[in-house]
Amino acid sequence: MTLLTVAGNRQVVVEQGCFCNESLDIQHGFNMKKVLGALLVSFGLIAGAMQFAHATPAAPLAGTDYTVLSAAQPVDVPAGKIQIIEFMWYGCPHCNEFDPYLEAWVRQQGPDVVFRRVPVAFRDDFIPHSKMLLALDAMGLADKLTPVVFREIHVNRNDLLTPDKQADFLATQGVDRKTYLGVYNSFTVAGNLKRATALMSGYRVNGVPTLAVQGKYVTGPAQTGSLQGVLQVLDYLVTQVRAKKL
Repeated sequence: MTLLTVAGNRQVVVEQGCFCNESLDIQHGFNMKKVLGALLVSFGLIAGAMQFAHATPAAPLAGTDYTVLSAAQPVDVPAGKIQIIEFMWYGCPHCNEFDPYLEAWVRQQGPDVVFRRVPVAFRDDFIPHSKMLLALDAMGLADKLTPVVFREIHVNRNDLLTPDKQADFLATQGVDRKTYLGVYNSFTVAGNLKRATALMSGYRVNGVPTLAVQGKYVTGPAQTGSLQGVLQVLDYLVTQVRAKKL
């Protein structure tokens, strides 16, 4: 494991491999040796510890660097806007590594690009993290607090796998504990969790991070071979959608 400091003095965990799925063991906290072992068995040495040194070719290929869904999904943005969805999980070390770079990429996009995060729950023990993201989103705090949530889990090794652990941590970030728990346990979050699960199924997500563009195009590090490659494919897809070439 390597700690990498990026803009804003944020440290992220860099691991070999670049994709997380339901095989990860989080039942007893984050045993990174088990995580790394599962990733190596599942995907091999896809990339070195510094994945961002690798790049996808300038002209990404459908079927290789990204998938074109046979059934396009509804796009929940106004006409003329381009929707980007990141399917992610707070417990994924690669989502953690990717997050500061993805955030920087989003900031560089034009006003026609609309970005949102959707949590995945491959198993029941992923649900607390999914509900945490949905609760923060409902409170208007997801964009602000997602980086510190990643840091708390992956650098400080606080798994945040119960609502009380989450509320205790968020209280240190100025979030009222009682208010958070109320939102976490609300019908709104329960309904949004069902919708997130339906989206995951519709986009055929089987690992994270996975990125979807305009309801039709899906990419991720398992296809591009690196996290940097994902950003290059996103650049290509956004440009093509904007120019109405896709």
